[in-house]
Amino acid sequence: MNPAQPTIALVAGEASGDQLGAALVAALRERYPDARFVGVAGEKMKAAGVESWFDASELAVMGLFEVLTHLPRLLKLRRDLIRRLADLRPDVFIGIDAPDFNLGLEIKLRRGGIRTIHYVSPTVWAWREKRVKKIARAADQVLCLFPFEPEFYSGHGVSATYVGHPLADQIDGDDNPADARSRLGLDPAAVTVGLLPGSRLSEVGRLASPMLEAARLLGDKHPDMQFVAAMSGAEVDQAFGGEMQRAGISRVHRVTGDPRGVIAASDVVLCASGTATLEVMLVNRPMVMTYKLAPSTYRLGQALNLVKLEWFSLPNILARERLVPELIQDEATGPRMAAEVRRWLTDEDARRALKTRFEEMHAALRCNAASKAASAVTGLMETDS
Repeated sequence: MNPAQPTIALVAGEASGDQLGAALVAALRERYPDARFVGVAGEKMKAAGVESWFDASELAVMGLFEVLTHLPRLLKLRRDLIRRLADLRPDVFIGIDAPDFNLGLEIKLRRGGIRTIHYVSPTVWAWREKRVKKIARAADQVLCLFPFEPEFYSGHGVSATYVGHPLADQIDGDDNPADARSRLGLDPAAVTVGLLPGSRLSEVGRLASPMLEAARLLGDKHPDMQFVAAMSGAEVDQAFGGEMQRAGISRVHRVTGDPRGVIAASDVVLCASGTATLEVMLVNRPMVMTYKLAPSTYRLGQALNLVKLEWFSLPNILARERLVPELIQDEATGPRMAAEVRRWLTDEDARRALKTRFEEMHAALRCNAASKAASAVTGLMETDS
């Protein structure tokens, strides 16, 4: 390793990984101003200075059967990466989330003598636990975002470090939704419901219709209520706009590229499962978590007993109790979503109690995570270098 100019390779697979990667690159850049960063990156990582060989959107595939459709392309991409990284021989490789893609890549690179870190523990404590054996082969170290994860890994002989969650450092609780509404061109005084249908086209395709039905039902009873939806990009905006046209709904204001602004502007958020639920918790808004998989994927998961979680949203997992409602698969209907939103809007005591819990959980996750993760990367790179 050149102490002044290390080469660091990273692969991020979707919007949340791109956010994590950008924060990590910035923290590493403070230690190594002349470092070279290469790999698979989204827009935020590119802006942070990563030389992108492939775009992160190429890995944004979800569901067992959906992955099969894209498998030949993904395998070719991984082969190309292995070849290029084997030629480059970076000082460390960091796979950011995307375990179905990154773990196999990490195994190949580690066998070739390249040190590997997996950033964001796969949810092996909840889903396909046997993957921990593959993680043990793949990663010299796992960087964990949640405090309960290293204990799980210690029982399997895997080196794991809790670094906290970068989003907890980046996001402050927001007590002024009226200001956020004004910034988005909304009525600052109107009751506002936020819609976060997800960052992938496949999940937007399954959630847009019931979310819009919920908006219609709520709007019919409350004509002064307004709705704002967070769009992760142009393709998602086009798909969601198409669903609005089909549903004959025009009163949803779409905002591209500012999910936190949408969350902050909202009194209650209807939110797809995933990292977005953590963002809603950190901004500190009541939420209704919802999710739908392809029916075939969902049935297979049930038949094979692949899921061992009692809760699916990150706030509930962290709290180890039901803080927010979860509407999964057949329960993810417009009427159920509308009913749960209405409950939050009408129960002031519940909103107040949730606000206090979210503040406590935010404090526990705020650890200067990007700096801690960068220290772990530095420690691995400089070991016997």
